[in-house]
Amino acid sequence: MQPRNMSMSGVVDLAAVKAAGEAKVKAEQARVEAARQGGGGAVPPSALVIDVDEAGFESDVLQRSTEVPVVIDFWAEWCEPCKQLGPLLERLAQDYNGRFVLAKVDVDANQMLMQQFGIQGIPAVFAVVAGQALPLFQGAAPEAQIRQTLDQLIQVAEERFGLTGIVVDQDADAAEGAVQAPVEVPAGPYDALLEAAVQALDASDFPGAVQAYKNVLAEDPANTEAKLGLAQAELLARVKDLDPQRVRQDAAEKPADLAAQLAAADLDLVGGHVEDAFGRLVETVRRNFGDDRDAARLRLLELFEVIGPDDPRVVAARTALARVLF
Repeated sequence: MQPRNMSMSGVVDLAAVKAAGEAKVKAEQARVEAARQGGGGAVPPSALVIDVDEAGFESDVLQRSTEVPVVIDFWAEWCEPCKQLGPLLERLAQDYNGRFVLAKVDVDANQMLMQQFGIQGIPAVFAVVAGQALPLFQGAAPEAQIRQTLDQLIQVAEERFGLTGIVVDQDADAAEGAVQAPVEVPAGPYDALLEAAVQALDASDFPGAVQAYKNVLAEDPANTEAKLGLAQAELLARVKDLDPQRVRQDAAEKPADLAAQLAAADLDLVGGHVEDAFGRLVETVRRNFGDDRDAARLRLLELFEVIGPDDPRVVAARTALARVLF
């Protein structure tokens, strides 16, 4: 059987329309912090390839897909192409080192899953991202094509859903069962700068805090603490000199004015009116086009950072944003 559906075109829209935030979107904070802590919370390499059945599908695939893309290999013992594709996918799961997890489903033992995915022949490969199933390809395929598809899948998962994968502890399998003495975690290389940023925030020196966080991100763009802190510091800097009454009056009188709506959303968030802030920006995205629409979308994503990706209000707002974008 020749491979088909190798292209990832349309995957972004499908994911956004159906899910875009209905599932709990895991930000990279756990991944980065685990890495900084020397592997705390990391998984062994053996956890990158798992056998899944109908009973464990929700926890092993759907829930897991909120933090890492899950690639599903539907196979059977009698399927000769499966015997070629399966080991290749297992090796790629190790090569990608936590960027996706491979779930293997024996269709003979899990007929219901096969029917739910509408599979007509095997091997068949799907992905689940943030709880949503995406068809990848059917039949055996060359490694280069599979890698290209996986790269596109990972890009979609990261850019649209914030899924950055899981940390893999390469020594975990070898050390399984061994009792290890706890080790003291040394201070990170940016702890002093981060502490300086916190002190600046406490002193209402928002420009100083912004610069301190930017200094960290200049050297370590993936530093989650710095990214979250920067979002908070920039928000506080924006609202510091605003006249709340004037801002809200302008926003009410000028619903199409981008600057007025952005300022009002900032004030809403600082005042604890999170749903109002998110709803205002979603509506602003809906009303506008081009650069103004993108500016409103980016501000909404910045405010998501302030609240945190697991907050149900963020999840709901991601869904609403996806509906107006797509």
